[in-house]
Amino acid sequence: MKVLVVGQGGREHTLVWKLARCPGVEKVFCAPGNAGTAVDGENVNIASDDLGRLMSFAKHNDIDLTVVGPEVPLVAGIVDEFKSHGLKIFGPTRAAARLEGSKAFSKEIMKKAGVPTAASKSFTRLEEAHAYLDALEDVAVVVKADGLAAGKGVHVCRNCTEGKAAATKMLQDDLFGTAGQTIVIEEFLDGHEASILAIVDGDTIIPLETSQDHKRAFDGDQGPNTGGMGAYSPAPLVTDEIMDEIIRRILVPTIHTMRVEGHPFSGVLYAGLMLTAQGPKVIEYNVRFGDPEAQAVLIRLKTDLAQILSLAASGRLAELEGLEWDERPAVCVVMASDGYPGSYAKGKVISGVDEADRLTETKVFHAGTTGKDMQVLTDGGRVLGVTAMGDSIAAAKQSAYRAVDQISWDGAWNRSDISDKA
Repeated sequence: MKVLVVGQGGREHTLVWKLARCPGVEKVFCAPGNAGTAVDGENVNIASDDLGRLMSFAKHNDIDLTVVGPEVPLVAGIVDEFKSHGLKIFGPTRAAARLEGSKAFSKEIMKKAGVPTAASKSFTRLEEAHAYLDALEDVAVVVKADGLAAGKGVHVCRNCTEGKAAATKMLQDDLFGTAGQTIVIEEFLDGHEASILAIVDGDTIIPLETSQDHKRAFDGDQGPNTGGMGAYSPAPLVTDEIMDEIIRRILVPTIHTMRVEGHPFSGVLYAGLMLTAQGPKVIEYNVRFGDPEAQAVLIRLKTDLAQILSLAASGRLAELEGLEWDERPAVCVVMASDGYPGSYAKGKVISGVDEADRLTETKVFHAGTTGKDMQVLTDGGRVLGVTAMGDSIAAAKQSAYRAVDQISWDGAWNRSDISDKA
């Protein structure tokens, strides 16, 4: 089997690495890839949103399965394009990808499905948003850009004054461009976060092991939201009883409602949850593997990933006889460039990756990197996802940070408390 992975981040390096280790996989390509995917697979110089060239490459190179990493090509309709030419591809259609591409659409689906989530309302006019906030008691709210904003379109506001400021930035000041022309204002949910990823083929739902992401930039969950500064798996707070409730009250109703509404969902359904005193509630849906959750989850997967994704893309997921997991926990620590999640410099020489990779049960997944003149250089805000397994979460954390200590570049930084909340 020849596989094409679309994307260039840490999630995509994880997919390339895992797929290349599957017995039936002959070759893994990554478009456009990074310095890590060039080692574990073969990079193809095609942007992840260049749907025409990607489809042409898949046809002319007899690609048996395409796996889409990031949300942008999914929302743009890459799955529809590939399927219209008879190409097998894993991911949701353009219509189904609106679960992530539009917060307002996602909320409508949750409402129809009876899925527990935060009370919310959508706005396109600033004065109406301000009037709504004025009518609320002065409580914490969350203001979200409706469209894709690279994980940065969520403002957690301590009071309605901050909520009005966030609404103004989005609707009036075009903070997120077209992505913020509609906003969703919702109640703030108190509790512990958890990430639930499930493989879906339109009918069958197979949940993966649980994980928890760390969105805030700095230790103690302080600072601005990011794409994710680290993750660990499993999340001990998600007991078997809670997981059963998540499947029954959240995953199954959502997939059923998507089918009833004419948008059958196939791919990865990622439910970002808050475990509240009233039970699990959905914060948001994503329609692809999380990043960095994929690193912490997939490193523990023993079942053939290529077989799983191929069956899902063919609508035959029911044929899979369960999943096998390494019982040891995993921790992923993201190393970032100085200035992230704001502006940052590129082209810094990275050292120590090979030394870190040689440590036991450790894998350094590249995210924002590029190769030049036999050197690895920084090429993004989140640069590496240093991932390790251990007999306990504490042991996995210790191993991950031991590997982090091997790596350096000018301006490198990371949180020091990934997995502590476990």
